[in-house]
Amino acid sequence: MNVKPSHLFYQGRERKPVLDQARGVYMWDVDGKRYLDGSSGAMVCNIGHSNENVLDAMRRQMEKSTFGYRLHFETEASEKLAAKTAALCPEGLNRVFFVSGGSEAVESALKLARQYALAIGEGSRWKIISRAPCYHGCTLGALAITSYAPLTDPFLPMMQAMPKIPAPRAYLDGLDADLEATGHHYADMLEAKILEEGPDSVLAFVVEPIGGASTGALVPPRGYMERVQEICRKYGVLFILDEVMTGAGRTGKFLASEHWNLAPDIVVMSKGFAAGYVPLGAMVAHERLVEPVLDAGGFLHGFTYAGNPLACAAGLAVIDEIERMDLVGNAARMGERLQERLRGLMQRYAIIGDVRGKGLLTAFEFMADRGTKAPLPKGLRAFDRFVQIAYDKGLIVYSRRTRDGIEGDHIIVAPPMIVTETHLDEITEMLDVSLAEFTDEIRPALDRAM
Repeated sequence: MNVKPSHLFYQGRERKPVLDQARGVYMWDVDGKRYLDGSSGAMVCNIGHSNENVLDAMRRQMEKSTFGYRLHFETEASEKLAAKTAALCPEGLNRVFFVSGGSEAVESALKLARQYALAIGEGSRWKIISRAPCYHGCTLGALAITSYAPLTDPFLPMMQAMPKIPAPRAYLDGLDADLEATGHHYADMLEAKILEEGPDSVLAFVVEPIGGASTGALVPPRGYMERVQEICRKYGVLFILDEVMTGAGRTGKFLASEHWNLAPDIVVMSKGFAAGYVPLGAMVAHERLVEPVLDAGGFLHGFTYAGNPLACAAGLAVIDEIERMDLVGNAARMGERLQERLRGLMQRYAIIGDVRGKGLLTAFEFMADRGTKAPLPKGLRAFDRFVQIAYDKGLIVYSRRTRDGIEGDHIIVAPPMIVTETHLDEITEMLDVSLAEFTDEIRPALDRAM
């Protein structure tokens, strides 16, 4: 592995191999080792790597212009992508604000919501309710609505605390997620929190329709999403869906909210929206929010690269490829087969306590005991160790901790939406050998803990 000194720094000192090239679902380092991208990077590369049609669209745009500041010019690429995005969103969500990433998209949604409240004379509304655990981004505004202790606690003195309700983790609470009563049980916590905070002070509820990194592909119980939308409408609370991870087809619909026919006030997207070809995200808002803000003097917010023509050309080409290859349909079909394979592994390995997800956003969670739902000892750092074992075998997967970021290890398996049955077989085989090695490695610690 390349061990040359580096001037870069990110989360820590750990070094990784140097990437040479990537094609389809595979990536190669400079030593020629091949990796299967079983998590699409960070659930980003939805259409796979090095798609020639996207690269050609980017080349064509680069020959025309690579930058045009939004206060100086409109661009054909941004107008076309905005129109396409609006057409793919629920009716009325037809105003698009482009950004460079998920955190920027969430931050934009919070600011638009607040400026809308001011514009219509409801300045008392400023509180944003979210769930615990959850992750909505790394800016201070997005962190304020995040609940993931390792990432939020160091910055608490710098943030305005926002109210939280429990995430609907029915499998941990011993409740049946298929019962509508379970969904209403968790959704009614939103109404209770609104009443506790004072309805006139609550601005919005922000939620991932299917859980991302913090809850590991958590699908809400039956009736949950419809009920929280109903509660938001009842109290005039804006309903904001964070589709940064779930959008652009990953769950078997272009937006995960389509699984429940939801009508949010704002949707935010990124990650698979441009599939890793360029940094790009979007906030898509209902016109009834945007018009009062513009009438009141304009949206007091912006980023230098908003609507960058090169990024928008790439994003439009990505959506074209998703439609051309029916990748939303493939995500639905392959997702079912992937979950079948994961459940098969669960039958073989007692440390897998839960398998969940929708489409090609799937996860399994480690537990020391399925009956009690006891997590693995947190000192094992299973979320980190298992990922490294799989990586050494040529499989890239993603992990976090389900229980407030402190314990409860889950592994996300979310390959590109171009994945085939053959790729799923390869993923399953590498997961199998990785689980065998990991189980043998931790057995002494488990025996001591029992």
